[in-house]
Amino acid sequence: MIRSGSLILSLTVLVLTLVGGTPRAEVSRIEITSRAPFADGAAFGDAGAYEKIRGRLHYAVDPYDVANVAVIDLEYAPREVEGRVHFSADFMLLMPADPAKGNHRLLYEVGNRGNVGMLAFFNDAPYTNDPSTKEDAGNGFLLDAGYSLLWSAWNWDVLPGNGRMQVDLPIATDDGKTITGKVSAEIVADVPSVSEPVAWGRSRGYETVDVDDPAAVLTVRPTQYAERQIIPRDQWQFARMKDDRPVPDPTHVYLPAGFQPGMIYELVYTAKDPRVVGLGLVAIRDAISFFRYADADNGGAANPLAGAGRPETAISFGISQSARVIQHILYEGLHVDEARRPVFDAAFIHMPGGGKGSFNHRFAQTTRHPSQHHDLQYPADFFPFATTPKTDPVTGQSGDVLARARASGHVPYLFYTSTETEYWGRSASLLHAGTEGVTDVPMDTKARLYFLAGAQHVPRTAPTRGIYRYCGNPVDYRPLLRGLLTKLDAWATAGEAPPDSVYPTLADGTLGTVEQYDAAFPDIPGVEAPAHNLKPPRLEFGPRYAAEGIIDNPPPGFGPVYETLVPLPDEDGNALGGVRLPEVALPLGTYVGWNQRAADAGAEGALARWSGSFFPFPPDEAAREESGDPRRSIAERYPTRTDYQDQTFVAARRLARDGFLLEQDVHLLVGKAGRLHRRLSGGVDMADCGYLAHW
Repeated sequence: MIRSGSLILSLTVLVLTLVGGTPRAEVSRIEITSRAPFADGAAFGDAGAYEKIRGRLHYAVDPYDVANVAVIDLEYAPREVEGRVHFSADFMLLMPADPAKGNHRLLYEVGNRGNVGMLAFFNDAPYTNDPSTKEDAGNGFLLDAGYSLLWSAWNWDVLPGNGRMQVDLPIATDDGKTITGKVSAEIVADVPSVSEPVAWGRSRGYETVDVDDPAAVLTVRPTQYAERQIIPRDQWQFARMKDDRPVPDPTHVYLPAGFQPGMIYELVYTAKDPRVVGLGLVAIRDAISFFRYADADNGGAANPLAGAGRPETAISFGISQSARVIQHILYEGLHVDEARRPVFDAAFIHMPGGGKGSFNHRFAQTTRHPSQHHDLQYPADFFPFATTPKTDPVTGQSGDVLARARASGHVPYLFYTSTETEYWGRSASLLHAGTEGVTDVPMDTKARLYFLAGAQHVPRTAPTRGIYRYCGNPVDYRPLLRGLLTKLDAWATAGEAPPDSVYPTLADGTLGTVEQYDAAFPDIPGVEAPAHNLKPPRLEFGPRYAAEGIIDNPPPGFGPVYETLVPLPDEDGNALGGVRLPEVALPLGTYVGWNQRAADAGAEGALARWSGSFFPFPPDEAAREESGDPRRSIAERYPTRTDYQDQTFVAARRLARDGFLLEQDVHLLVGKAGRLHRRLSGGVDMADCGYLAHW
């Protein structure tokens, strides 16, 4: 095997056809474009050196196989001579150079919009889509443990650039004829502009059939439920700015009067060439299946993990959008391949919020997701939500997200984790509190739910407010992810029971309405708690959506909302009912999962999509009395920094004892606690977020 740093350009290896009556592998070919030592051959724990392999997976999917029937528009995809649908996608694999030294676990990350995330989330590594150096491995946690790490592309609308992975999904046609249909595109600008894309989040949009189409309609409104005001057709164009002038573009809107920040603009137009978006879910399934099961001992010699590197356990991991992808895969039963094999034994579903997404319907826009001010029209938060059977009293629908998994006989072990932000902005309570928010719904016996109290969506805080009212939330929950992954692995591999679920409930009074939250939240000077959280509406898609995945009336009508709840606060404003890191259990301030748009960004007061807030306690009693802050001061709570660090050590050891933290992270948390105490005990100007830069 070649292990030098030189590229193995366009090395194409044909994959074996499985024999003995078993369906053929759905990855029909693997194209390796580079294979080299990772981090210059640096050794990681007992696993030793790693190598990085990049390339392209070529898929061949049987449109008539029962494993694929859930994919919308698959029957309209072009087929090759043998009757299969072909497409391809980028992949990257980090594996021990000596496969026998690995832990025989395959950890697959569903990339969030084409990006690599799990090294940053588990290894405290810098964000990069091309990890190459020892620094890119961060603290080395995943590699020291011997995991083989796999990524592959799945969502077609990710734009190229910055190393984002790409997939080429087929376009649906009607016997070769172009398919068209009405599409709605919401546009919310954060800064003034005159040209905006019809897609969101560095993604591709569907092209209009005609840039001069007189039937296309652009409207504007201040909030989701406000009346739409039509902008006359002669006051805008399908165009983008180039060299300070508009040029025709079928995926951009040019509005000379300008897009006002925070206002909701909505374009309804006739688009063409829908991709078979649901094949992206199949691409995930078949990538894992290939690297887990494909055999190199029968003449194929294609799978780098075959033989001594073959995984005994496969775990999938997803962050936010990609967590919802895993949930959607389970909902559709697409975690079982054409050979009827489960492709992953366990899934770490991190921050899915309400659960699924726009991942499998005609003209689906995968990057879209509902938030309190944005994108309520896109089918992401739809029934069912829970892991155990439940009935929606409004529609009469019954079911749960694991029904198809149970029917297949393969329900993986599941860890769900949510921060406080998902309860405010992504309807996380629907997973465990029903659609009316009046009763607790139990988790499936093979699922655990852990609420990371006091944390915001992403553990990364800029030392500036940006477009929001308040400074961000500095809670870094990544040590909890390392501890939980270790427990999930042990559950799936050795049957060792993990810690019981820890999350807020109606029964114990730690979960409630926004009104209850506001009544309990302390009256912190200069701080206004939100009046609303996300309550996604039941959407009215039209008669063909359920069976054919076609939205007949974009934008769909808004039906009754799902009632959603939030974790209630203690006397300091910190969330109850969850796993508390020492910095939240022994707070130096109020950590919340919400923030609000500032006046300059438009839509003042609307919830931030991902950002939380932090409000430090007064440093001493004199400052508390001067400000009128009802919360006890830092000096009153912790007489000295040493006292604070001692208490932090005890709290961290308790978390480790309970299975949420690794012993190796205890002193890490103690050191961080001391640095933050030193920064805050002297007092900070809450108008300046610079104190969040480092500690």
